[in-house]
Amino acid sequence: MMDRRSWLKGAAAAASSIAMPSHAARRTRRIVPSDRVNIAAIGAGGMGAANMEQFTSQNIVALADPDFSHVAKAFVDDSGAPNPRRAVLKAAYDRAEKYADYRRMLDRRDIDAVVIATPDQHHAVAAKMAMERGLHVYVQKPLTYTVREGRVLNALARANPGLVTQMGNQGHSGDDGRRVVELIRGGVIGAVREVHVWTNRPIWPQGIARPVSQPTPAGFDWDVWLGPSTVDWGYNPLYAHFNWRGWQPFGCGALGDMGAHLIDFPVWALDPGLPTRIETRHSAWGDNPRPAGTPEGDGRGSYPLATTTFFEFGAAKGGAVKLTWYDGGLMPPTPRGLPPTAVMKPDGGVLYVGSQGMLMHETYGEKPVFIGEGVAERAAAIPQSLPRIQGGLHGHEMNWIRAIRGEEAISSPFAVAVPLTETMLLGIVAMRAGQPIEYDAAAGRITNLADANRYLDRTYRKGWEL
Repeated sequence: MMDRRSWLKGAAAAASSIAMPSHAARRTRRIVPSDRVNIAAIGAGGMGAANMEQFTSQNIVALADPDFSHVAKAFVDDSGAPNPRRAVLKAAYDRAEKYADYRRMLDRRDIDAVVIATPDQHHAVAAKMAMERGLHVYVQKPLTYTVREGRVLNALARANPGLVTQMGNQGHSGDDGRRVVELIRGGVIGAVREVHVWTNRPIWPQGIARPVSQPTPAGFDWDVWLGPSTVDWGYNPLYAHFNWRGWQPFGCGALGDMGAHLIDFPVWALDPGLPTRIETRHSAWGDNPRPAGTPEGDGRGSYPLATTTFFEFGAAKGGAVKLTWYDGGLMPPTPRGLPPTAVMKPDGGVLYVGSQGMLMHETYGEKPVFIGEGVAERAAAIPQSLPRIQGGLHGHEMNWIRAIRGEEAISSPFAVAVPLTETMLLGIVAMRAGQPIEYDAAAGRITNLADANRYLDRTYRKGWEL
């Protein structure tokens, strides 16, 4: 049986091979509640700007981004007029030192902590570089691009407990989501053996052929944007800046984008360990013929437009659990007994099927709905057992700061984020394998399809190795 605690012990064994540079411990400054944290951003526009907006009470000392013309769009509205809501952030950005390449920025000695909000292919590489320099890290979801990357980061975090790590799945800090976990653990719907999870993603192009390359816009460092990826198709706006999620060399599709939010709650509540069998059904890939001799991938360009992934957690402590993931607008059937005032929102949700009823909630654990006789009454009798995070759903970023200053426990550290991310990524591995995979969590290996193990890892471009 492989529960989360056992998995973490296994991951810790890898920590002995993770060496910190000799200067790293000296660079981790002791920070107290009266201090302001010196923060740098890797990926300063888009989601990075949304994260950094929460940190204007701290010192924003440096920014790394390959395209600062894109970053500038974070400070204007749809008409191009300055956005007054972000005036404070803009002033902080104007004062910060700017870099195209985060590898240069990380050599600074005045950084305490780094926010990483890049395309997925950079996440683990940037996080490892920062942690090796003794820096606290906040990494957007999905935490990593591959399974092996997650295990490397988790080992590094366990070997250096003074570093505060957080993944950007803000629902983990929400009051409603924490209440859902308490209710499921408290037996509000009895034993749960079946879970359904859905999202309206992708909301970007997928299932399409690779477009023709275009000239890279002036001021855009395309080489840095590619980073670890060994695939260079040339610039196209269908990759950068937001649409990279749908392309296999750069992102992890809908499952990578939203699984960290939606799958988080059943994995947290049920503690089923890692999945033991995974199968993905999907619409057509956006095929991209692979040039002869190209080592990366399997020749497929953009992810399918819609998928259904079946996860079996055969070693779950409370008995086997089956979880089904739907994206691309697909959804499970409407449950019998759904209250007439409740709606299965197509943008996303989770449905738990228990032996004594059902529970449904929205994407970030919000607005739980009770289905079945007596469920609401049982819910009212279940006490609070999890701590609440200051600011709840909207306090996730500052929870990281407070944890760095020793004021509050961290919400979603790598010890939590890595097995959650591994679960999500195994769905993508099964999609790429094209048939069901059986997984040995302790060994981190696929046992029934040896060739599919290559999808647990990847190759890296020179200079960007993990």
